[in-house]
Amino acid sequence: MFPISKKNGSTLATWLRSLGAPELERVLAARPDAAAAPEPRSVGELADRLQRPASVALALPRLALPCLQVAEAVAALTAASRDDLAALLDATHGERAHGLAAVLAALADRALVWPAGNGLLHMAAPLRNAWGSPLGLDVPLVRLLAGSNSDDLGRMLAKLDVKPATNRKEQRLAALIDHHSDPVRVAALVAKAPAATRKLLERRAAEAPERPAFIMFGSSPADSTPGEQWAVERGLLIRDRHRYGPARMPAEVALALRGPDWHAPFTPVPPGVRSVPATVPSIEREATAASMAFAAHAASVLGVCAAAPPARLKAGGIGARELSRIGKAAQCDEILVRLVLEAASAAGLLARDGDRVAATAAYDTWAEEEPADRLAVLLQAWWTLPLTPGGSRDEDGKALPVLAGAPPCGGCVQARHGLLTAASQLPAGEGAAAPADLGALLVWLRPLADELPQDTGPFATLIREAELLGALALGAVSPIGAALLADDADALTDACRRLLPTASGTARFGSDLTAVVSGTPSAHLLTLLESAADRESAGAASVWRFSPASVRRALDAGLTPDALTADLADVAVEPLPQPLSYLIHDTARSHGRVRVVSAACVIHGEEPALLAELAAHRKLTQLGLRQLAPTVLISRTPPDQTLSALRSVGYAPVAEKPDGSVRIERAQRHRAASPVPPPRPPGGPSRPRRTEARAADARTTVDLSCLAARLLAAPQDVPEPDPWDGRPYDSDTEEIIAGHARNLSFTDVRQLAHAVNDGQAITIEYVATSGTTTVRTLSRLELDAPHLHAWCHLRNADRVFTISRIHGVMPTERHG
Repeated sequence: MFPISKKNGSTLATWLRSLGAPELERVLAARPDAAAAPEPRSVGELADRLQRPASVALALPRLALPCLQVAEAVAALTAASRDDLAALLDATHGERAHGLAAVLAALADRALVWPAGNGLLHMAAPLRNAWGSPLGLDVPLVRLLAGSNSDDLGRMLAKLDVKPATNRKEQRLAALIDHHSDPVRVAALVAKAPAATRKLLERRAAEAPERPAFIMFGSSPADSTPGEQWAVERGLLIRDRHRYGPARMPAEVALALRGPDWHAPFTPVPPGVRSVPATVPSIEREATAASMAFAAHAASVLGVCAAAPPARLKAGGIGARELSRIGKAAQCDEILVRLVLEAASAAGLLARDGDRVAATAAYDTWAEEEPADRLAVLLQAWWTLPLTPGGSRDEDGKALPVLAGAPPCGGCVQARHGLLTAASQLPAGEGAAAPADLGALLVWLRPLADELPQDTGPFATLIREAELLGALALGAVSPIGAALLADDADALTDACRRLLPTASGTARFGSDLTAVVSGTPSAHLLTLLESAADRESAGAASVWRFSPASVRRALDAGLTPDALTADLADVAVEPLPQPLSYLIHDTARSHGRVRVVSAACVIHGEEPALLAELAAHRKLTQLGLRQLAPTVLISRTPPDQTLSALRSVGYAPVAEKPDGSVRIERAQRHRAASPVPPPRPPGGPSRPRRTEARAADARTTVDLSCLAARLLAAPQDVPEPDPWDGRPYDSDTEEIIAGHARNLSFTDVRQLAHAVNDGQAITIEYVATSGTTTVRTLSRLELDAPHLHAWCHLRNADRVFTISRIHGVMPTERHG
């Protein structure tokens, strides 16, 4: 996956050296992985990094539709000059010509297509390989005739009545290519062909080529399509010399037969977006309402998960039943539950813990923060998610489990970036009139991003997510969306703090036994209300309702009626209404009249009539109650089940400790361990592990301007280290890895050593002993030559890798 084309790298290096510092800086900014630490030391090393297939693959999802169209056209042409390209795209003058110039400049800024000194356009080899049949064309004639001998070429030229300067194979091949590259001569030749041949050639020119099938034994029979032999004899169709598969049409012939009126698709102008007025205050009001509601829902969803960790399916993830339970308890839709859970997991607030997904210690810290800071954490996590939470569905449209670790959809991060970019291109004071228009512009900006099969319009689910989070409001980018688009964490936090009010520490209590909180409740207020009331709704304003059962729950947790009344009065905007005070004290009067002791599950109380009532109650017969004395009963059922049964029929018993004191029933908080446990120490000696803090300090922002100037001033060829020749390695780690990594270039060795030394994540191409090749992201690396111990994100476990089986290295991109 990561090999480098030396020829293309050399051509690219020559062009890079011809650039000025500002132009080279633009290339470095557009391809940040090529400038990642350790910084390249020469233009040649930079060219090698830019030519990596994996590096090109990172750049592709960021390309707009016209960039991909031009790149495909360049890949289809044998030797692409700018004039040939313009003619193929019908962009020789006017607005289309200006659009082509802008697209070529954008591709050059990304070092994907660049001009050479001979007037031709050169393309990064991995980009050319992105299309099996660019524009539906087969490979050029020179490649199809690579295995032909001089006699075969001579017979073709004789049929064409073309006489080369000499009878050497090179001259004959050049003469044949020259003839078939002239559309006029090809058209005249085909005009003389038999009718069956003309029909065959016209059909083959209009359709994508067929790929030859693999034949294990023997050979395929010759194609007996009528009219084919005439075309084969004149080089209009080329058969494999072993006669495998159908005859193939060279790209030059197909283009000639398509005629001068055929042009490759080129859409330099983006689709129009209908707009409506959207002032800055109205956008901020809409974004504030959406983000406040999402922050409140997020607190509710994660509060439910912290109190009762959802169970994981055997296949992984949280299933539909648990999602429904969480949504019902948190009073929010499934898309919000999915969005919160995926973002919280990415932010480290949730983690797998055995057969459940539990809150982590980071959740407790998060829950104590202000709503704006909580929202910023979830927004940053959503911005980098490799999937669309609301669109996690299979081919039949059935919702997939959340946190299942399913393969990410392609281009999700770039789709979010493209969505906000599309909205930001609207004039100031205007927003998109319809989400479908915004989706159509996103398709133009990010054509490689995956659309979801259940979407009724382009990227409808993604647009809905952005609106729920407050990144989009009234079809325009909100301050939150602008901060995300700028990839500025500090600006994102400031925007959230400006839009969202601080947590509300007060509630309004009504005589209908409700409590209403405007905005997001503080952690203290939320804990108090959840302990004594049941939530009825959540959002910009949340409502709780008190009942005898909910008040009894607070008393079971150890609160006295006076303490509960005082706590509620402290957070009340106005004096507590009398109905609420009466409810608390009425519930308290019956609370504890019946007691359950754990020793042999004895039930006792001070009222013989009440105990007799319990013994005779029809709905309690399953407990197996037996009266031993006027104030004592025994039960055959364990204490907790006995308590639950008594409470279910309207009584208010309390649990008693063996010493006679009341047992306080407080909910136990369960927290999962760190989402990524540290790998076990290697067996052999190694460099001491750098701590996370030191590793973070070691990461520095690359100054692209200084790097560009330094590269242009560096010698053309920086020799690789060779201790025998007096050129030492930069570190012992480099030397150790270089001694074992037979399949790595020195550039790869440098980046792998840097990741080991600085405790950074790295992406490798690894070939297992079975011969299977996988691409893995590794972190927490420990070098124990000839092995590398690391946490493997693909397997989600600690793994040991043989250094000699690493065939490529790439820095891990932070945002997809």
